[in-house]
Amino acid sequence: MFYRRAAMLAALTATGMLLLSACGGDAGSDGATGEKAPAAASSSGEIELAFKRGTAQENNAQQNTGDWAKAAAPAAAAKKPVVRKWVQLSAGRAGTLNHVVVNGAGFTLYRFDNDSANPSKSTCEGECAATWPPYLIAPGGRIFVDGVTPSAIGVIKRTDGNFQVTIGGWPVYLFSKDLKVGDTNGQGVGGTWFGVTPDGQRAGRPTEAESGNQPSSGASSEVRPASSVILFDAPDFSESGASQGIAGPGCQNVRRGSAFGSLSTNGSVKIWEEADCQGRSATVEGNVSNLADIEFTTIRSIRFAG
Repeated sequence: MFYRRAAMLAALTATGMLLLSACGGDAGSDGATGEKAPAAASSSGEIELAFKRGTAQENNAQQNTGDWAKAAAPAAAAKKPVVRKWVQLSAGRAGTLNHVVVNGAGFTLYRFDNDSANPSKSTCEGECAATWPPYLIAPGGRIFVDGVTPSAIGVIKRTDGNFQVTIGGWPVYLFSKDLKVGDTNGQGVGGTWFGVTPDGQRAGRPTEAESGNQPSSGASSEVRPASSVILFDAPDFSESGASQGIAGPGCQNVRRGSAFGSLSTNGSVKIWEEADCQGRSATVEGNVSNLADIEFTTIRSIRFAG
């Protein structure tokens, strides 16, 4: 079952594009590899993914692939980065944490407070990434969603060219010292590592708003320029239709189609009816559940800051 939420968009790389669809090919062909993403994908910043409703088991994913591969376990991934051809994001329970996101093998996923969600960026490299293996997915991979809303899920490109899954804008990781299903040994480490909830919050902790980590009144509460946008073919951020993500900086042309039903963004952007940011335009600040309401369903380009 999906938790309906439209507030968060998929986080993207500083440049590039993310294409998402509601369904994809045969899950049985998925696997995991210790190699990094293909050069073509890492150089262009473009990645295609497919969402599939339900668990990997419900979708008949092949055994010993994706999250189920031995090399994908946290301790093994600490020795060599693992790029999965499918991942599963399930809202569940691990230890005393409820809700927290676990992967298809039942291992807890974590977020790092030293990272950022807007813009989405990982600061965990080198020895940090060995202890906390980034949760990586291959171009063309499948994301099985089980209680996590697709609009909360994204991907960023790391410095090594691999693509890391994000939830609520936060890059997510495994913990190398979680040795069995249900372990939460990474919870609270250094006061900066926490299990991640289905909307990107810190599991077992007050939300950022509850703890006072939200913008105060005044200039700091102004809408910031957006770093990325998701365009949905259907209104209301529909999970059943296709969607595509675009990231700045500057003017970016829409690469697939031009007619859209809704838009999700993490700030303020300017949308244009013609390519190369020409013709009629409009500025939007945040999500638009029905673009027909603002009489702007044709979008061929978007201008970001920078």
